[in-house]
Amino acid sequence: MASAYKDTARVFKAFCDENRLQILEMLRSGEKCACKLLEELQISQSTLSHHMKILCDAGIVQGRKEGKWVHYSLDPAGAEHAKELLNEQVTCIASCIQKECCPENK
Repeated sequence: MASAYKDTARVFKAFCDENRLQILEMLRSGEKCACKLLEELQISQSTLSHHMKILCDAGIVQGRKEGKWVHYSLDPAGAEHAKELLNEQVTCIASCIQKECCPENK
């Protein structure tokens, strides 16, 4: 069970930073080289690497190495997984409120 919580936290963490949200927005139009992401974000290469590690570890983004650069794209399966995790949380919350099963609602 703890592993499921870690997985969910890893995915949600990927969405909890302005730079990572900008990266995801840029990747919506297709694969981008790290050099293009660096230009747009005006951050250091090490900072970009940090953000990309979080996004890749969450399964939302995938990287493809070509020469000295990595080209990043959205991972459709990872995006669907994130959507399912959020839906589970929202469904549980909505169900709990309707049934008044939470201690806060009693």
